[in-house]
Amino acid sequence: MSSTETTGGVDRAHDRSFTPKLIFATLHASIVGFCLWLAFALEWTDPARAKLLAACAVLYFLRQLITLFILLKRKVDLSESLGLSAFMAVFEIGFLLVGAGILRDKAVPFGGTDMLALGLIAFGSYLNTGSELQRMIWKKRPESKGRCYTGGLFKHSMHINYFGDMVLFTGWALLTTSWLAFVIPLFMTVGFVFFHIPGLDAYLSQRYGAEFDTYAAKTAKLIPFVY
Repeated sequence: MSSTETTGGVDRAHDRSFTPKLIFATLHASIVGFCLWLAFALEWTDPARAKLLAACAVLYFLRQLITLFILLKRKVDLSESLGLSAFMAVFEIGFLLVGAGILRDKAVPFGGTDMLALGLIAFGSYLNTGSELQRMIWKKRPESKGRCYTGGLFKHSMHINYFGDMVLFTGWALLTTSWLAFVIPLFMTVGFVFFHIPGLDAYLSQRYGAEFDTYAAKTAKLIPFVY
């Protein structure tokens, strides 16, 4: 494997990696199952919000299955599966506990902020999974072989899928009604900007050359119309 295939902390070489992906999905399913048990089997200060946050974990798990077994073509190492599973356990269980009222003594009524949060979750999910589906469909065309995808949602941002996760996690954190939860989307954004995106851009520039460089020169890197 050449050094250019490992960038941004992940292996970019194409590989089915079925076993690590299956382990990842199984661990995530266990985390989601635990969230459902917490939400529905225990008594909480804010039980309705706990159940809604558990539903968010289910939605995220279903999207992960699509990503792992349909969209993701690169190699997934066991260490990556274990590390991401630990991260998911922290934020999915943490979001639920905070939202359920572990740090407060009364429920927070649902209101406009929660509608905004759900809208951000839905929109972020669309941006992430929708953009990846668009790219997958385009990549299957014979004339697309060896070319860089710059259409669909990716014409608005080079990493619109990452931006989708930022929007999704901001909404998820907002739904907890605790500012503590915003540590997670902030952590993810810093990781995207300073670690994942620079490594991925270097890989894409090396792979696609002038086509990618031209695209990068005229397209927002992460946040459409902003950065």
